[in-house]
Amino acid sequence: GGWRCGRGADGAALRWCITGVLCASFLGLGLGVAVLGPTLPNLAANVHKNVTDIYYIFVGRSLGYLGGSVVGGVLFDCMNASLLLALSMLATTAGLYAIPWCKEPLLLTALMSVIGGSMGILDLGGNVLALNTWGSEAGPHLQALHFSFAAGAFAAPLLAKMALGGSEFEELPGAKKTNQSVLTDLPVPTASAASTAPALKDHQDEDFLWSYIIIGTYILLISIFFFVLYSKGSSAQDKSKASAKKGMLAKYHWPLVGLLFVFFLFYVGAEVTYGSYVFTYAMVFAEMKESEAAVLNSVFWGAFAVCRGAAIFGAAFLSPATMILMSLLSSTASSTALAFFAHYRALLWVGTAVYGASMATVFPSGISWIEQYTVIEGKSASLFVVGAALGEMCIPVTVGYLQGKFNHVPVVTYSAFVTSAMTLLLFPIMYKLAKIPQENDLKEVSDSETQAALLSNSRLTEDEEDEEDVREWNDADLEVIEMNDKLKNSLRDTSRKIPGDSPAEVSLQPHVDDVLGDSPVVAGGSPGRQNGNVDLEKNE
Repeated sequence: GGWRCGRGADGAALRWCITGVLCASFLGLGLGVAVLGPTLPNLAANVHKNVTDIYYIFVGRSLGYLGGSVVGGVLFDCMNASLLLALSMLATTAGLYAIPWCKEPLLLTALMSVIGGSMGILDLGGNVLALNTWGSEAGPHLQALHFSFAAGAFAAPLLAKMALGGSEFEELPGAKKTNQSVLTDLPVPTASAASTAPALKDHQDEDFLWSYIIIGTYILLISIFFFVLYSKGSSAQDKSKASAKKGMLAKYHWPLVGLLFVFFLFYVGAEVTYGSYVFTYAMVFAEMKESEAAVLNSVFWGAFAVCRGAAIFGAAFLSPATMILMSLLSSTASSTALAFFAHYRALLWVGTAVYGASMATVFPSGISWIEQYTVIEGKSASLFVVGAALGEMCIPVTVGYLQGKFNHVPVVTYSAFVTSAMTLLLFPIMYKLAKIPQENDLKEVSDSETQAALLSNSRLTEDEEDEEDVREWNDADLEVIEMNDKLKNSLRDTSRKIPGDSPAEVSLQPHVDDVLGDSPVVAGGSPGRQNGNVDLEKNE
């Protein structure tokens, strides 16, 4: 018993270790994604281009991310999760170390694709490994992962500012917009590139290298931890758990995953779009000063990060469906205020904060929610991660294009309202679809219970029949014993009538003893009865 307790404690400790390493890796993922914003002018200067001319590095990173999500989905189903995550983080480290020394635009784009691919694998693998490790208890752990990402994205601009000696303070607003974005850095760096270029020329190149080297080294350390987990065989048991659950696939598994793909496309697209363009929107439509617009942008991401932190504890008490519904209702209410009542300055501030907070928990809660109804493995997870990546790519570009076409219309806030309405409509459909198989399962369960009851009843009737047979045999044996007693008494009576020690008594007594002592009276045993009958015949 003590050994079993020890094994259980070791298993729990290993699961917490996996969560810890995954959180640390997602912090690194956030740092790696967000450091691009404040260092973009340096990278542009390195390849002798303007900031506006290297937009294709974001496209390269997005395509890499999509590729990583798809390839990762296939690899996770046939390879150890910890090993794959360790290798993907090594690739990220190599890319981060190489980027600051890159002098060719094409090579820079290729490196960005490699980093994007390894980040896609990490994003997918982290969610799948957390689900496999914790199962139905994964809610708070998934929230912790995504909070770590937000914290990393928030910390990266500060790290870059320290490495650059404070000369790029103006880049901070743009950098904060890079959280989870792929095309988000374009509006602000273009505005401030001209003012920061002279400062950059005077700056030592080594300063800006440090932010990449620090983040690369941090990610290298995390990859070592993944190799340690691999040596412990952490995900072997998780694979067996996952394969054991394969029979629990929902009846409408792929339609459900497909709907979640569309749901995440709209949700992540909305989150990145507002985070990208709120700075520009505040300056153009709300006529704010640059510093005030930067604060509004920080309010959005600050509320986002704080709510993700709070959701770690909230997920322990609230079901994923409740959290999603609360988030969707909040985002719809706040986006309505932003779209139609943003001319009230107070509503713009409150709406932005509530919108940021309501966006925070949807992605991790969505993954926790679908895991309750069906099995999420590599291929299924890759589909909705790809959906999120496509939303991240397409919706900000579409909104940017429309905003350029319709200068006087606040397309940003209208798009926030439309995407919120879409997600609010999609979730009840997904919920209904997820519940259908459960009703069928209940029927199956009731059928199996009926069969079990019938089987147990048939067993009971068989047992009752056996008991009746036993009772019949016992009654027969008792009759034999009673007859034997009568016979014995009658023999004794006759022996008393014969005077002296007549040979009849001697000769008859052994027969009586034979009848009483030797006849085996066995409950339900017919031989005893047969022997008794033979002896009686002899006596007669």
